[in-house]
Parts: sequence; C-alpha cells; structure tokens
Amino acid sequence: MFAGLFTGLGAAEASAPGADERHRIAATEPASEWLLGHPVGNGRLAAMMGGGVVRDILSLNHDTLWSGQPDVNPGQAGVDRDHADPRNRDALAAVRRAVFADDPISADQLSHALQGPFSASYAPMADLHLEMDHREAPQDYRRTLDLDRAVASVTYRAGGTGFGRDLFASHPDGVIVLRLTADRRGMIDCRLMLTSKLRATVTATAHPGSNQITLLGKAPTQSEPDYRDVPDPIRYSDSPGWGMAFATILSVETDGGAITASESALHIRGATTAIVRIAAATGFRRFDLAPDTPVAAVRASAERDLAAARRHDYTTLVKRHVSDHQALYRRASLELNGTIGDGDTPRAERLFQLGRYLLIASSRADTMPANLQGVWNAAVRPPWSSNYTTNINLQMNYWAAETCNLADCHLPLIDHIERLAVTGARTARKFYGMPGWCVHHNSDLWAMSNPVGAGVGDPNWANWPMAGPWLVQHVWDHYRFGGDRDFLKTRGFALMQGCAEFCAAWLVRDPRSGHLTTAPSISPENLFLTATGKSAAISAGCTMDLALIRELFTNCIAAMAVIGDVHGLTVRLAGLLKQLEPYRTGQYGQLQEWATDVAEQDPGHRHISHLYPLYPGDAIDPVRTPALARAARASIARREAHGGASTGWSRAWATAVWARLGDGAQAGRSLSAFIANSVAANLLDTHPAKPRPVFQIDGNLGITAAIAEMLLQSRETEIALLPAVPPQWTSGRVVGLRARGGHEVAVAWSDGHVDATVIAGDTRLSVRLPSGFEPLKVVQRGAIVRFEQDAQSITFETVKGRRYDVAVRRTAPNAASSTPRESDAT
Repeated sequence: MFAGLFTGLGAAEASAPGADERHRIAATEPASEWLLGHPVGNGRLAAMMGGGVVRDILSLNHDTLWSGQPDVNPGQAGVDRDHADPRNRDALAAVRRAVFADDPISADQLSHALQGPFSASYAPMADLHLEMDHREAPQDYRRTLDLDRAVASVTYRAGGTGFGRDLFASHPDGVIVLRLTADRRGMIDCRLMLTSKLRATVTATAHPGSNQITLLGKAPTQSEPDYRDVPDPIRYSDSPGWGMAFATILSVETDGGAITASESALHIRGATTAIVRIAAATGFRRFDLAPDTPVAAVRASAERDLAAARRHDYTTLVKRHVSDHQALYRRASLELNGTIGDGDTPRAERLFQLGRYLLIASSRADTMPANLQGVWNAAVRPPWSSNYTTNINLQMNYWAAETCNLADCHLPLIDHIERLAVTGARTARKFYGMPGWCVHHNSDLWAMSNPVGAGVGDPNWANWPMAGPWLVQHVWDHYRFGGDRDFLKTRGFALMQGCAEFCAAWLVRDPRSGHLTTAPSISPENLFLTATGKSAAISAGCTMDLALIRELFTNCIAAMAVIGDVHGLTVRLAGLLKQLEPYRTGQYGQLQEWATDVAEQDPGHRHISHLYPLYPGDAIDPVRTPALARAARASIARREAHGGASTGWSRAWATAVWARLGDGAQAGRSLSAFIANSVAANLLDTHPAKPRPVFQIDGNLGITAAIAEMLLQSRETEIALLPAVPPQWTSGRVVGLRARGGHEVAVAWSDGHVDATVIAGDTRLSVRLPSGFEPLKVVQRGAIVRFEQDAQSITFETVKGRRYDVAVRRTAPNAASSTPRESDAT
C-alpha cells in the first residue's frame, strides 16, 4: 500500500475513477439565492455566481473595501479608535470591587463604561448583471464548482445550441475572468451591466479594442451592524478620507459579433465566445492611514491591472490560474471508502476539500485575512458586519491552515495580528492603564481592538478582552509546524511577549481564594445564573481566561528556550503560572466554565469556550490528563444533551473536541449532524439567523480542521495516526497532512491494515497507533528501522527530510480504530 501514498496528486487523481467528481460540487438548477451560489476568489477579489440562465447576477467583492476609516485626519498616521474616557481606570476598579463583593449584576452594569464604538463593515463592491437573449427554455442544465481547478461553470442547451460559462479569480493576474461560449457560431446575444449597492457612477464605452464598463464609487463612512436598530444606519461623506473610493472596471473581447454601448451597459450580438476581464482597486492605504487616495488614482490602479491581464489570452490566463491554485490545493487530498456518490461519507470528503478551497480563495499571502464570510458579501449591512469576530470565528477560520498544509494562507492572519498589536497597545493603555496589547470581541480592516458596544452592548460579548492570547496561539503554532526560528525571533515572539505583558498586568489576586485570577472575566457570549436567579456575564477567573493565559505563558517559556530568555521573563512567567487558579470539576462531573459551579442560563449554549484547553489548545489530553479529559467529555456531552452545537461553527468545534478525545464514533455522529443541519445544497455553512439562514465561512473551515483532527493529531515529536476515525469510514487514504514538528504525513487504511508515510521534520519521532493495532515494521529506503515500543506508541530516530514507511495491523478481532483513547488511559 505504500506505493503511491506520496505520488504527485495531479497524476494520481487524474487517472483515478471518479476523481473529477470527488472535487466537484454540482447542481442541476440555478441558485435561488446568493447563499446557494458558487464562490471563486483569489484572496483579494471574489465573485459569487448563481448561474441563472436568462438573468444572472455575479456579486463582486474586494477584500479591502470596508466602511469607515481610522479616526485620524486625512493624511495623518496613527490610530485613535478607542474614544477612551480618563475615568475608564476608575471604572475598571469599580467593576473589580463588584466582582469580589460577589455582585455580578453591578459588575455588568458598571462595565458599560468600558465600551467603545462598533467595528466597520465589510462592503459589497459591485454586481455584474448578465442577461442572455434566449427564446426557448433551457435543457440539460448543470452548474459546477471545480475545487481542483477553482473554476465555476454553467452549461445548458437552448434552441439547439450548447452554452457555457466559466468563472475564475486569478491570483497571478489579479483579475476575475468570465468566459461565455456557444457551440454554434454567432449564437451569443447578451447584455452586461455593472451596478453597486454603494454610491457609484457607471459608464460604458464600446470602441475597437476597448469595450469597457467603469464603475466608480465610495464606501460609507459608517455602516451600523445589522443587529442595531438606529436611525440613519448608513452614512456617507463627501470629504476626502472619510469613506474610501473604489473602482471596478470590466472589459470584453469577443470572437465574432458586434459590441455596442448604452449609458451603463455593453450589448453583444452574434458572438461565439466572449471573454470578460474584471479588475478592481480601492483607496485603502494602510490600517492607520485615512483612505484618502483620490478616485482618479484608484481608477488608474484598476486600469493597470486590467491592461496587464489583457496581454494574456484566455488560455494563458486560465493555465496560470489553475497552476497557481493547484500548487496549494494539491498539497493534500482525502478519499473515503473508495467510492463517491450520495450520503454523509462522500459529503464529508467534499467538505474537507471545500474547506481547503475556500481558505485558498479567501486568504493569500498578500491579502487581508478571511472575515466572517471569507471574502464574499452581497449586503451593505451584512450579518454581524462580516467583520473579524475574535472570540471564536476568526481563529476557527485558520484552524486547518497548518494541518492541511496551507501555511502560506495562514500569513494574512499573522500580518493582521501584528497590526492589532499596534492598536491593541493603545487600547490596553487607554482603557485599562496597562502595558502590552489586548484585543476584544471584534476587529476590522482598521485593526480595531477596543471593547465594542458603545455603552449599550451586552458585556457577555462587548467587554471580553482575551482575544489576544487566542490569536497569538496561531503565531506559536505557525512556528511549531514550520520550525522557522527566524520567524519566531524576528516576528512571532514580540507578539507573544506583548500579549503576555498585558495578561500579566491583567491578573489580580482573588481575596477569596488567594490565587491569581482575571477580573472582570467573561466566558464569551454565555451567561450564568446568580443566587437570585438573575442572569449575569461578569465574574472572576473563567476557565477560558485561565486556559488562554496558562497556554500563553507556557508557550512564551518554550519560545525563549529556543531564542533565549528576555529580561528574566522566563522566571517571571513561571512564577505566575504557579499562582493561577486551577481547573475545577463541577457537580455533573463537567469541566467548570466559571470558577464557581454556577448554573448556566443556557446549558446548551453554542459556545464551548471552557473546552479551549482540549481543542484548539492541547493542555488537556486523554492520555496525559485523563481526569480532565473525562471532565471535558462530560461538558461536551451535557452541552449537546441540552441542544448545544446548534450553529455550523459550534458543531464544527464540537466535532473537533470529540476527535481530540479520541472518540471516532462521536466525532462521526457530530460530523453527520453538521452535514444534516448546517450546510446548504452547495455545502456552504449556514448560520441559523432570522429571518433566514446566512452564510458563515467559519463552519466550513472549522469542519475541515475537525476532519483532519480525526485523521491525524500531533505534538512536536509525536503524531497519532487515525486517532478518531468513524466506524463508517472502513477504508480511506489521506495525503499531505502536516504535523507539529514539521512532519508531512500520508495514511491509508483498509481491511485491518494501516500504512503511513512520514516525511520527517524532527530527529526523533513517536507514532501513536490506532487503538487495537500493533506495529509490523518501519522502513526507510528499503531498510528496516529499529523502533522502541511503549503501550500504543512506537518511537524511532529520523533524519529530517527523509521518508519513513510505517505499517501496522489490527490485533484484536472487531477492534475499531475509532475506540476512544480515553478508555485506554482511564
């Protein structure tokens, strides 16, 4: 079985039966709403194609087109977004007094004085309207999204002619490309228009060699969150730098036929093919500079991109695009049970592929990070502003980046964390009088870091100050997977240290227990019941706070073991770690969410923040900390028993938690629940908002990470093979997963045998075997490698970059690899 595990994916998949269908999402009718369209993107530009036959609308986006601006005068640097009142420090002291006086209701009320403005909103750029002149009903309609080529297509027949559309967003050439085709000459008659939901003007021109539509617009200075019922929620300004300019330019070339222009549209008559190129630019300069680039300069930037793309014909454009995409997408792949068709197993396989596709399409090394909807949005006031929600959603977007071999796509998040460290230092100082940097519940293009709510927000989300340590966990993991010491020394550790400085200052001694704790402390978006039955958010020492700080301090110490101690910080942090509140187990055997065993207002709450140290953290482990793992298991089971994991992202998190517990049966059940309840027909994640579900990308990206976690788990010198494979996955093959320590892993399993290939990163490797399996051999270049065996693990010496083949077999009849590891350790 070793043969072919690490063969080139392109050649291997091209020859496999049904390979193309494994990487396609198909429909036999046009999308009835935006959510059901097929997305394409290059990280910067994006489009959603619905595939209507007579009328189609392609919504277009640019990753830096947001409302607002940093609160500075145009042309000046510096961020002063915080609007801090000098009395904030007194307010913090008052909140803490209320907390330690066991008066959470007063603490909640007092916390409103520590709130700042809401974030900016991600804006829709333009809509491309396509109207086809068909006089007969279409037949043989098919709409597909080819994940392997990153091309969305529509084919159908009308009036005896076969028509096609192909859409992609090219990263190498920085444009969106749409091709219209007919299989009979001269049969394309259509109209193209550009419109925008923002303030904009449109002109169309048709001249030999230059058929264009130009849309010039301006974003709002303010777009209130969609959940706020306020007068005048969308505001514009004519002043330079208050609301950014943007430009969208479309050019058309045809094979045959004629092109004419009306005021804002291009009309094509008698063409056989039409190639549409779309370029766009915005007035965004930098997160701390007003977006005061004149619209003429913005237009010139888009025209340069368009002119460069026009130097390539369609064949060259698509070839360059596909090559660029496949260089990332084909790093990993998954095949389950050898067949493809209907049912949860093939949907799980496609969800794994789709998540990787969406991350590539929405997050490239030179772009902004993926927001709540990745880089796709059709609303001026999108759900939750389509911002960076930092109490789970932004982080979940990147859980799969390292494990699925897309570290390049992780970089936009790390770039944004560096911006947040700048604004977050001002927030820490102005709101709390503390060193270091912090981030709260929301962020945006302008790297907003302040607590939101504008004095009226519920503190269970508005006042949470612990996004910083969660974000820098991504910085540390980027190092753990890649081993780049230069990155850690020159970029990563400074972010970790600044965050640790804030967390050290934020700690306060609880006069009731004598431990260091956090106050005010919030378990994101959840509420507990007081002794009088009232709901409250603020207390001291929530489990998630302490987990994040404990992890951050531990990681800082580990980082300094690599790059050297910094001003005695190792000893200082080690001393603080010893004084932190411990984890506690409650009356139901659960890992407590709060320091005291209080009742939840909603026992089935969607957030499972207290399980952070199990996943995505790794402080809790069924083998190393079996008692805490049992408590975590009780927590997730109780959450789900009360209707928890009710959103796509929450179900994705729960699936990853079950995987980390080593329970393949429960992980598989949770994955099936995600498929049944949290995806649309096109497999995009749906969030159960009112009046109708909305798209959020976090669930898609989170479920991909969870599937990877079912197949492979890792620490620096240890990998666990198939730790939580569901029993229904009787055979399969996964290629290209990455493990901490720099290892790259492929695994195939079938008929009681498991074969793995490891491209080694470190010099010594421990491989944890699936439960019920024993090792057969380890081979390197045909030579047997000696290994040590201990319980369910084997350990052997490796040389970095070399390939090692590991074969294991089932030892006990009917023993499934999905047997929970916890049962072996407790």
